[in-house]
Amino acid sequence: MIESVLIANRGEIARRIIRAARRLGIRTVAVHSDADSAMPFVREADVAERIGPAPARESYLRADVLIEVARRHGTQAIHPGYGFLSENAEFAEAVAAAGLVWIGAPPAAIRAMGLKDAAKARMIEAGVPVTPGYLGEDQSVARLAAEAEAVGFPVLIKAVAGGGGKGMRRVDTADEFDAALESCRREAKASFGDDRVLIEKYILSPRHIEVQVFGDTHGNVVHLFERDCSLQRRHQKVIEEASAPGMEPATRQAICEAAVRAARAVDYVGAGTIEFIADGSDGLRADRIWFMEMNTRLQVEHPVTESITGQDLVEWQFRIASGEMLPRRQEELSIDGWAMEARLYAENPATGFLPSIGRLEHLVLPGDIRVDSGVEAGCEISSYYDPMIAKLIVHERTRQAACAALAAASREVEVWPVRTNAGFLARVCAQPDFVAGRVDTGFIERHAETLIPSSEPDDAVLQKAAASLLPPPGAGVWSALQGFRLAAPDDRVVEVVVDDHPHLVTLGAVEPAPPAVRGVVFVDGQAWSCRAPDASAIASEQEGGDGAVAAPMPGQIIHVAVEAGATVRKGQKVVVLEAMKMELTVAAPFDGTIAELAATQGALVSEGTILMRVEKAA
Repeated sequence: MIESVLIANRGEIARRIIRAARRLGIRTVAVHSDADSAMPFVREADVAERIGPAPARESYLRADVLIEVARRHGTQAIHPGYGFLSENAEFAEAVAAAGLVWIGAPPAAIRAMGLKDAAKARMIEAGVPVTPGYLGEDQSVARLAAEAEAVGFPVLIKAVAGGGGKGMRRVDTADEFDAALESCRREAKASFGDDRVLIEKYILSPRHIEVQVFGDTHGNVVHLFERDCSLQRRHQKVIEEASAPGMEPATRQAICEAAVRAARAVDYVGAGTIEFIADGSDGLRADRIWFMEMNTRLQVEHPVTESITGQDLVEWQFRIASGEMLPRRQEELSIDGWAMEARLYAENPATGFLPSIGRLEHLVLPGDIRVDSGVEAGCEISSYYDPMIAKLIVHERTRQAACAALAAASREVEVWPVRTNAGFLARVCAQPDFVAGRVDTGFIERHAETLIPSSEPDDAVLQKAAASLLPPPGAGVWSALQGFRLAAPDDRVVEVVVDDHPHLVTLGAVEPAPPAVRGVVFVDGQAWSCRAPDASAIASEQEGGDGAVAAPMPGQIIHVAVEAGATVRKGQKVVVLEAMKMELTVAAPFDGTIAELAATQGALVSEGTILMRVEKAA
């Protein structure tokens, strides 16, 4: 067994690897950027070393520095986790050349599956069904547009070297194709250094099904059944589950056997995921499930597979990298119960899910389920890395029970002042169609109106906010009664300001309820600021009323679409920002002329930075 490992990753990924290593008696060496010096994984590792500034390209992506740190501390192996350099064949080769063990896929397999067009060609040879589309070398706009016409709209443009939803666009008509292709190529070039694309037929009722596979150095390959990752927003997974709803035994056998064939076709070793797209319009059928791509690493959602199989997949990685055979044969693996995982993000659903950054002054996560998190109270959510706070994982006997457990867990989340999607997750898990398993990748967009919590407080919020202003039992009758009014004999009327808006609330026989955080109440996963009406002035200026166009989040300006003096229409794209793995379009607030232009391509801006001013049309 490997005796020591350097973890070339951060956050919950590093903590997950440390937990498994500790059980196996493996010494761990962590690396961290300046932004992560106070993070829990740095404290929990046996040894930790700073490797550079906050930007990943200057720290976690420095392959040479990582290898040097591993040598200096005498580690035997490097575990890349998932993300960052985990699917970088050159890094894997450099690790091996340095005499270290690479705990990941073989470089040849990474290369074979890293380019989507070549991977699909190999899968066709291996007898794995693939989605209809164009994989050719001719990347001219004319050829790609013609191939899209031949496949038939709607189509999906995908970056050849892409992943994680980056460099991917749905196109519904020929008129939209050129603009979508340009945007896709720009994002692909920025994210992967490769702007080549392929064309796929867009499935109108798509289900995202993936199969966990494992191979060892002795020629053995097994699958650990499927996961359903169909609940997505902007091609990013939100909730994953195992097994897939509606998966019949015969269909499961067909898709899992196809996944094993795919892994064998590239002599796969270690943990990997074969991703399929299924046409769910008529249930899950073996002849309507096609190969999409392979992720040559462990995945964020691996805990649901661990839950239903009772296996520790990181331990499997360590054992296989140490030269051992797979811990279980295929016939020794079975499914037990139902598991779900929700990604708790630092983002605000009320503002279009924009990232929310800052210090986690108050953080309470559910205590009776599995929670994989990289942070604790006092940690900082920065703009440099993925904004995930935690993964909430439940394991129950039935899918309905898992839905209820995950909804309850999401409602228990308390985070302040950073905003989260906990209330949104709770609503998703209680939505009747989701509970019934009627899910595809367009589910969130179809149900957005009912899934996204309102920015207006409901009666439950107002009651709790008002009750928090009442004096505690035993206090003087006139103490702390700001905003108090006497109404009927059994009623009290309290004026309370919730999220800067005043409300009159009639309370019955309600006991005072001091908030967990001064001035903040938590209801069903959402946080609401509350105070007495005279605590401070209420801002009334409408954002953008003076024509100022501000950055809605910190990030880098990757495209300025207008020039000073240009005429713009309300809603027209003026700037494109990129931060936290997402690209955001900033639009003109009304019809007018660009009177002042401060935005420049490549510039880093803070939230609220004025990018330009628009002068209203006469």
